[in-house]
Amino acid sequence: MSSRRNSRVIQIGGVGIGGNYPISIQSMTNTDTRDTDATLRQIRALHKLGCELIRLAVPDMESAYSLAKIKENSPIPLIADIHFDYRLALQAIQSGVSAIRLNPGNISDTNGLKLVADAAIKHNIPIRVGANSGSVRPALVQKCIANGMNHDDAIAEALVESALEQCQILENFGVTEIKAALKSSSVPITVAAYRKFADRTDYPLHVGITEAGTPKRGIVKSAVGIGTLLMEGIGNTIRVSLTGDPAEEVVTAQRILEACGMRHAQPEIISCPTCGRTEIDLIGLANRVEQFLESINESGQVVNLRKIAVMGCAVNGPGEARDADLGMAGGKNGKLVIFKLGEVLGAFDTEPGFELFKAEILKQTTSKN
Repeated sequence: MSSRRNSRVIQIGGVGIGGNYPISIQSMTNTDTRDTDATLRQIRALHKLGCELIRLAVPDMESAYSLAKIKENSPIPLIADIHFDYRLALQAIQSGVSAIRLNPGNISDTNGLKLVADAAIKHNIPIRVGANSGSVRPALVQKCIANGMNHDDAIAEALVESALEQCQILENFGVTEIKAALKSSSVPITVAAYRKFADRTDYPLHVGITEAGTPKRGIVKSAVGIGTLLMEGIGNTIRVSLTGDPAEEVVTAQRILEACGMRHAQPEIISCPTCGRTEIDLIGLANRVEQFLESINESGQVVNLRKIAVMGCAVNGPGEARDADLGMAGGKNGKLVIFKLGEVLGAFDTEPGFELFKAEILKQTTSKN
């Protein structure tokens, strides 16, 4: 993996972004922000899954006022998502949010934007500049094409130029606590834009593939795009954008970080793809193990195991199961062979074997606090 890109550091609430701070996970609520109880329930559920920063839509003044109650009761810092009306940003800051997501290009009132900048500086509120391919100026794309770029390269360059313009507007008002995002629904365009922008600036970067789609496709696109950038040392905070339950965004983000070696799984679960040699219900067992671990995590407990293996047959199964802290491998006649720290505990029928497996996991479970 490439070394981490050297970026300036900002603070969003108590979460450090940039420099050598760990890459943080964020998501966005899909509740009506004016419904503070429903919004807080969702924030708490996402936090329990590992969400560290949460963004909320602020489409009207009632939503902006509601942020105060949400802030008072939220377990994680709030980011207000503002478009078009600078007054919403001012009220969001007054309501105590920890950061603002702003597109200076769609706020036409320059004096209003200056007021937002002044308020952000006064309250030490970072501003995230967001450039999206869906809202980039067509004239900017055409200029890049006229300079000899193909369509995709032109959009990537236009995203960079748009984000640089927006950052400069804020810098001119004295804002230096800036985080940037350059997103497209195209993985190649997104990756190209972030690479260009990362080379030209030291702003910390919020990374994601926008409008990635439903989980079936969006998880793959997000893993490829976000994973590529993270492995190149680009990115300081991530959001997986899915058409679905935000909980899936958080879980997917965790797994991307784990796969990139940037976060330790608790524990890592490995399982083989099954084949004609398998004599146990490997798929069912792997799902049951995963669900059992998720239930432990949701109950506020942590499993203190490095690796759990769920394997199907005698080819790679025993070796992988022995290497894990706790493992199972399919044996002859549908038996489960259970391993603990490299030692065989015995061969069992499926249900007794699975109950023993769960009991061994619970022996290594402690409270997160």
